[in-house]
This record gives sequence, C-alpha cells and structure tokens, in this order.
Amino acid sequence: MTLWHALSAQQVLSAQGVDPRAGLDSDAVAQRLRRYGLNHLNAKPGVPGWQRFFRQFHNPLIYVLLVAAGTSFALQSHLDAAVIGAVVLINALMGFVQEGQAEKAMHGVHKLLASQAQVLRQGERMAVMADQLVPGDLVLIESGDKVPADLRLVRGKQLRVFEAALTGESVPVDKSAEPVADNASMGDRHSMAYAGTLVAMGQGTGVVVATGVHTEIGQIGSLVGGLQTLHTPLMRRLDQFARQITFFILGVGVLSFAYGHWVAQMPVQVIFMAVVGLAVAAIPEGLPAIVTVVLAIGTRNMARQSAIVRRLPAVETLGSVTVICADKTGTLTQNRMTAVHLVLADRELQVQGVGDQPVADFVHAGESIDPAQAPDLLALARCALLCSDARMVQDAIGQWQPVGDPTEGALMALAHKAGVQHEARVQHALRLDEIPFDAQHRFMVVLVQAPDGQRALLLKGAPEVVLDLCVTQAAGRPLAAASWHAAVARTAALGQRVLALAQAPWPADVASVQWRDITRRFELLGLVGIIDPPRPEAVAAVADCQSAGIQIKMITGDHAITAAAIGAQLGLRAQGVITGEAVEAMDDAALQQHVLQTDVFARASPALKLRLIHALQAQGHVVAMTGDGVNDAPALKAANIGVAMGHKGTEAAREAADLVLTDDNFATIAHAVREGRVVFDNIKKSLMFILSTDVGEAGVILLAIFAGLALPVTSVQILWVNLVTAVTLSLSLAFEPGEPGVMQRAPRSPQEPLLTRPLVLHMLFVSVWIVAVTFAAFEWALARGDSLALARTTAVNVLVFSQLVCLFHARHFTRSACHRETFTGNPVALWVSAIMLVLQLLFTYAPPMQLLFQTEGLDASSWGFIGLLSGGLFVAVELEKAVWRWRGVVNL
Repeated sequence: MTLWHALSAQQVLSAQGVDPRAGLDSDAVAQRLRRYGLNHLNAKPGVPGWQRFFRQFHNPLIYVLLVAAGTSFALQSHLDAAVIGAVVLINALMGFVQEGQAEKAMHGVHKLLASQAQVLRQGERMAVMADQLVPGDLVLIESGDKVPADLRLVRGKQLRVFEAALTGESVPVDKSAEPVADNASMGDRHSMAYAGTLVAMGQGTGVVVATGVHTEIGQIGSLVGGLQTLHTPLMRRLDQFARQITFFILGVGVLSFAYGHWVAQMPVQVIFMAVVGLAVAAIPEGLPAIVTVVLAIGTRNMARQSAIVRRLPAVETLGSVTVICADKTGTLTQNRMTAVHLVLADRELQVQGVGDQPVADFVHAGESIDPAQAPDLLALARCALLCSDARMVQDAIGQWQPVGDPTEGALMALAHKAGVQHEARVQHALRLDEIPFDAQHRFMVVLVQAPDGQRALLLKGAPEVVLDLCVTQAAGRPLAAASWHAAVARTAALGQRVLALAQAPWPADVASVQWRDITRRFELLGLVGIIDPPRPEAVAAVADCQSAGIQIKMITGDHAITAAAIGAQLGLRAQGVITGEAVEAMDDAALQQHVLQTDVFARASPALKLRLIHALQAQGHVVAMTGDGVNDAPALKAANIGVAMGHKGTEAAREAADLVLTDDNFATIAHAVREGRVVFDNIKKSLMFILSTDVGEAGVILLAIFAGLALPVTSVQILWVNLVTAVTLSLSLAFEPGEPGVMQRAPRSPQEPLLTRPLVLHMLFVSVWIVAVTFAAFEWALARGDSLALARTTAVNVLVFSQLVCLFHARHFTRSACHRETFTGNPVALWVSAIMLVLQLLFTYAPPMQLLFQTEGLDASSWGFIGLLSGGLFVAVELEKAVWRWRGVVNL
C-alpha cells in the first residue's frame, strides 16, 4: 500500500500522472473511472424481507410455542391458541425489524460523502459530482467544504480541517503540503485531507489518492458491513433454555406415556390426554410475551431518561455489561474547547464556570478574584477578545454559544466570563489591520485603535513563538523567560493546549502592519490553558459504574498527554497510556494482557477500537461502546451493545448503535445500566415464577400418572390456569421497580446460566409445595364426599391461589414478603391480583364456565381450606427465604 502522506507533493503528482497546472484530461478521467469505479460506497445487498421474516420462526422456543398452540387448538381452546400464536407473531416481527439495522448503518456512512467537488481538469476549474472523482484529480477545497475523497495536499494556505468524526481530535488540525513520517497515525498525517471531514478554515489543493470504498471512510464502511450482529446474553440464554426444555418435555412425555400404558395399564386415550396435559403444563408459553413486555417497559423507562433503545434486547444487555469503552470527545467531555487555566505575571488562576455562559469564578490560592478589580486579567481578556475572529451569540433559549474556530471560541468565552463583552470590539477598539494565523509562523496579529486614538498590536499564538517576540511582562518588567517556559511545560503536562497573548504599542500615524514589523517588541500578558473538559456529570457517572463493578475504558484520537489528563480527572487509571502505535505493535495475546492494565487509550484508529473490543470480548467481557463519530461506527456495531450520542453524533454512529442518548450525556449510561439490571432481574423473577408454577402443575399430573391416581385437574383446566396466570399474575412482574442495592453488586458473569443452582433449588422447593397443597385439597374434597368435578374445582382454586402466593414472593429474590413495600411498590401486582380473583370466581360460579371447564360452586368450608393451604405455602416459602438470607444469598 502506498504511503501517500510520506511522499513529497511532487512524488505524488508524478505517481498519479497528473499535470499540476492543468489536471487530468477527459480521456484520463474516463479511463480511470472505468478502472476505479464511482466515488461512492457500495451497499451490500440485503437479505430479502420475506426471507428475514420467515427466518424468525427458526428457533427452538418458537417450536415449543407452536406445539403449545397446536395442542391448545386440538383441545378446543381456541382463545389460548390465539394468544400463543400472537406471541409467536410479535416475536417474529420484532426480529424482522431488528435485522434491518445493519443495512441502515451502511446508509449512515454513505451520507458522509460530499455531493459536489471543485476540480481542475484540462486547465479549467469546474464543479463536478463527487461520485465522478477519480485518483489523480486535482481538487480545490476551502472553508466550509466537505472533503469529497482522500486527498494528498499539494498546496495549502492557512488550511485547517476538522477531523473529530474520523479521528476523535477535538480541535481543527493544521494541514500543509509537507510530507510526514511513514508511521504517522491518521491524526498526525498533516499532509492528508480525508473524505467526509470538514474544512474549518483556509484553502488548499489536493490530489485524489483514494475514492469510494478505498477511502478511510470507505474502509470504515467495510468494517461496519462485515461485522456480524452479536446475540445478547439474554438471547443466548433463552435459546439454550428453549433447547433444554424442549428435549426435557419430550423425554418426560415419552417416559410418562410408556409407564402409563405398559406398566399402569391405562387406556391409550386416557394416558395420551394426560401426557398432553403434562406438556401444556410444562411449556412456559407465556415466557416470550413476558420477556417482550419487560423489555418494552425498560425501553419506555429509558426513553424518559433520554436513552432511545433501537433494539429491545439491548436493554437487558446493559445489565450484563462488565466494560464500557467510551469515546472521549463529546461523550466523556463537553466537545467544546474551554479556557480553564490562566498564567499571569504574578499568579495563576483557575477558571471555574459552566460551559460558555458569562458566569465563572477566577480562583487563585482557593480565593475568588473579581475580574473588575484585576487589571492584569482584564488586559489578557481584552487581548483574547480582540485578537480573535470568533464571536459569541445567543441561541433561541438564551444560551451563549461561540461561533467560529473552537480555540478562538474558548478565548471569546473567557473574555465573556471576565465581563469583557463582545461589544467591546466596537466600544474599545477598531481593528485596522491584521496578519492572519499561519501554520508556518503559528501566530496571529491584529492592529487595533482605542477610542482615544492610541493604537496597539495584539498577538496570540504558540508560547515558544510568542515568548521569543516578547521583551517585557506586566508593569514593564523584564521578561522572566525561564519562569514562563516552566509555566508552559506545567500547563501542557496537564493536557491543555497553551496559547500566549501579548501586546505592543504602535505609532498613531501608521494604519497597517507588515510581517517585518513583527519583532522583539511585545509585552507578555499571560498564558491561557485550553482543554475540552470532562462533563461534571460524567465524572459522577464513571464513579457510579465503577462502584457497580464496571470497568471504564476511555478511547480517544487525542494525544497521550491530553488523554491522560482527562482520564485522571474522570477517575480512571491514566498511568501508562497506551497509544495506537503501541497497540499495532502488539499481537492479540499481548493486547489481551495489556487491555486490562490501563483505562486510557490514545491516538486510536477505527481498526484499533475494533481490536480493543475483540480483545475484551475474548476474555469473556460483555462490552458496551459509546461514541459519536464515524470512526466509532465499526466498534459500536462490534460491541455487545453500541451507545451513540444522538445530539452531536453522526448518522453513521446512530445507525450502528443499539442505544442512542438524546442528551449526549455519559451519565445517562449509568441510569441505563441500572435499568438493564432491573430488566434482567424482572425477567429472572418472571422465569422463577413461571417455572415454579409450571413445574408444580406438571408435578401434579406426573404424580397422578405414576401413583395411579385420578387427575386432580384436567388438561382444559390446566390451560385455564396457564391463561389466567400468564395474562394477569406473571405480567405484573414486568413492572417491578428493582431490588435495593442493584447498582452496588458486581456485574453477573456472562457465563452464568439462566437457571442458577439457588434458583433451581428454590423453584423445586416451591413446586413440591404446590404439588402437595393441590393433592391435599383434591383428596380432602374426595374424602368428605364431594364429586370429582367439585374436588377438581377445589384443586384448581388451590393451584391458582398458590400461584398468587408465589407472585408476591417472586417480587423479591430472598427478601421477606412480609414487608410494606411488597404491597405498595408495584400497584400493578395488586390490580392483576384483583382481576385474577374476579376471573377465578367466574370460573367457579358462572354457569357457562362451569359447562366449559366442568366446575361446580364451592362452599365456605372449601374456601376456608383453600385459604389454609395457601397460607401454609406462604409460611413455607418465608422460612426458605430466611435460610437463603442466613446463608448470605441476596440474588438467586
């Protein structure tokens, strides 16, 4: 691969066979267009919609549900069959929508290429469609343009390009035609202008060296398109569970049929219907519906907190996250350059303020300084104001925003905070002449005239350049150069970009300034340290995530010193920052070892971010990636969950992500992680409730078959119980607010099975009790001379009320149900319990229901015995929970 950035401009022109004065002719363009193709990104053909839809039914759990629906239909329970069928259809539609996201991610990248370009062809400047560009074209770019292809610059005048979306660099990068080192990272290739980036200022001419899929953005698009969407931990667990339960139900059914027919000598039709009832009891047909509802409620709650979920399973995945890889610029930081540190002749000040608003504290030695009483501060602020081309404007809601170059915007905001208003440009000085910023000289000079007629030169630029032009400092004292250089070093070590500001008197009869006038004549006013500061709320959010056992990795395109400074302020392990060059030198094994030893990665490329994601996943971590730029899109898609910034993020990042933060606030991720943990807990509680009751129902039938007893409940009655509890009781667990201390426990292991040992033991304990109380009610009714139909009605009611008891116990894993919050924390549980009571009374006393389900009305003594058995179950589970708490188990 040709390293265009390392070749001289003349070498590039020769290699591309282009005349720098005339550009390509029409024949050369046509020939190269045939060879290289159009300058656009080719979308990978997607899977046909009908195929994607029917593929959603290829799932073991769906097979079980279809069997349940068929069984219900065969038993003439058309309502139950319709409910199950609707669940299957809803899940299929969800998967169908989700699988369309990969194609949208590519469309987001496509939008980044410019639509038109100015080129030099056959000696004439002309506008052509950007997709018609070919390698060798001479492209002219200027302020405000979107770079249409990868260009090797051959000329540049004060050219600066904003590359944050591609490299993560938070300020515009100076560009020139001079070659750079072979191994220079993308952010340091000052001789290149890449497709999709924006020209911040200046003009330039570049030779097209890559188009379409061969550009850096094209490579990112290829990475995005080539990645496979990962299954979430929940989906993997449910798939595994579906396979296990399918084989288990089939095995138990076959065994039960064989025993009943050949050992117990039961008639074929009788044992067959019993096995069908067993299958209906054991199949958790309501589980997918409950999972969908729990995820949907989590999605609604997160939307209220400015987090938009694009894929429902992403909600649960957040609860499994063990590592969050966060892009720095615009995610952990404010994505705006801010003056935070001032060095004056006699003191240093910290600037403490919120954003760009005209409210700030200037602090020295712990005490606030009033700018109006600080002439040295005001002189620095006026110079910052007048020696800048940016300006401050108010938006629709009255908030101040800088407009222009980000660095100059920081200086304007500084002047604003010091009380030197924008109108001072007119009130206090008139700009007569200027020498614009030049990348070679690295300073800017303006000639201003005050209202009293006095004129002065104002200078801002790189400290080493400005210091060489100064002879004095405040109050006319000789310049203490060594002290100032030390201050520059200290400020730079904090990761701040340092600018020096100075002034010099000017003759009243001279109205212009020339390069030759810029000599050692200036008085140094001070230094300004500028940085893209961390969001205050991000610092707290990082601490919250760390307390929850989640590692935070900051990945940025900035230099190592800046990255380390920001990382330290965020509370990350910032020692031993690993750069992109260091990662490229590591093999996968070495990277897996080093990736856990530091939290800060600098000068990161899109490929590097992908390697970091894969290195963490290879060690079993569930990884969330946050970002807002084009360069983040591949990593967002490769991560277990991608989180994009919705306000300042690019379309490519949003389309590749599973979660979009509309407030661009990292702190929202901490709330989302908590919601994800609550979602998984609620799914687990639903699973615990459903399996405990389903296994209990199946146990009743199994015991009857193997003990040679009459069935306490019929297959149709089992369907009624399943329908009532699925529609009412189990769905209420989706509204649980969350366990206390949910963010104080460590993330669950990605390898942890869906059914843990404590959870299985709990479900077996509850199931045995359900079998016991159901048979006790059935045998008690028969013993006192009740009919078989009446005894079965008693048994069904005990079964339902036992599930009501299980519901209130399932609301907390090991916490006692004898707690006020149990009856107040989730009003939905109380409402659905009331609905279930009404339905059960209809089941017992309504003549149509009696005819359909073969039930009879119960007397007071039957209800009393049902209450006694249900109360016994409640006490038994309370005692079991006390044992778990005594053993220190808080989460089954």
